[in-house]
Amino acid sequence: PQVKAFVTQDIPLYHNLEMKHLPGADPELVLLSRQYEELERIPLSDMTREEINQMVQELGFYRKETPDAPVPEEFQFAPAKPLPILLPPQAPPTDGKTPPKSDKEEHPDL
Repeated sequence: PQVKAFVTQDIPLYHNLEMKHLPGADPELVLLSRQYEELERIPLSDMTREEINQMVQELGFYRKETPDAPVPEEFQFAPAKPLPILLPPQAPPTDGKTPPKSDKEEHPDL
């Protein structure tokens, strides 16, 4: 009942937070990157409505006063964080083995 109250009453107040109903699935918060890559899954079943609200706000989601309230400019892309600094390519393994090459070109930015 706590998760259901969050879904029906609180989600409409958060900017960039969407609900997708999956019949039979346990409720969880799925965090996605700007490229819609899955970053993390957080189970919600054992959390209270207050705990879920606190967590979502700590993650950086902007909570509006009403579902139709405007979102300030600085929160338009919230909760997106600055892009991480890319690390230089790793050195080849020291065991003399080379990693297998993929048949397909890799595109880390997609």
